[in-house]
Amino acid sequence: MGRHTLEGNPPIEVTLRRSGRAKRLSLRISRLDGRVTLTMPVHAPAREGVAFLEARESWLRGHLGQIAPAAPVQIGGTVLYQGQPVRISQDSDARPALGEEGIVLRAADKVGPRVRALLKGRARDHLAQASDAFSAQLGRRYTRLTLRDTRSRWGSCSSQGALMYSWRLIMAPPEVLRYVAAHEVAHLVEMNHAPAFWAVVARLMPDYQAHRDWLRANGDQLHRVDFGD
Repeated sequence: MGRHTLEGNPPIEVTLRRSGRAKRLSLRISRLDGRVTLTMPVHAPAREGVAFLEARESWLRGHLGQIAPAAPVQIGGTVLYQGQPVRISQDSDARPALGEEGIVLRAADKVGPRVRALLKGRARDHLAQASDAFSAQLGRRYTRLTLRDTRSRWGSCSSQGALMYSWRLIMAPPEVLRYVAAHEVAHLVEMNHAPAFWAVVARLMPDYQAHRDWLRANGDQLHRVDFGD
């Protein structure tokens, strides 16, 4: 691993990565944080990589300019809940709650962490409900369900039947959350992504492709919401 800086306004920091599987130079821009990575074949000269970057500088700057900044969670703002923006307000006499009025917090609450806790609680309820329904439909049991804030995947299923989900799925439309639950529960039957696996997913949710496409197109928006510390 190495680094190279493309000078300019602003400078662009690029991570240089060599891979034994790479047959050509390739650029990747993270849609989450704008991190730029150049992957090179093991024996490619460094100067070749630098020339490749310089030739694509305009392309890089154009794509980086399209990446939206992180969206902080704050009083008076909104946050997505089941695909819809809900308003965050404050009431000194109220208990922290997520209801028809949106999210209401006390004045003493730390906004980001408290909103995250409310959303995470709802996520656990909805994901457990969906996982229970789908596993019963297949006649298979999972061993446990955990929530994490993962960026590389929306869920997983271990060979021991343990399900893991990103709690941020509660910000997506309900059917998108259910698709991820169907996907992971299907792994209780097929621990792969072969055609037989997708056939199981289709049994659980015939229109799964539309929800899978939504997540691919919009999932990065869920990760950009900044709940602070």
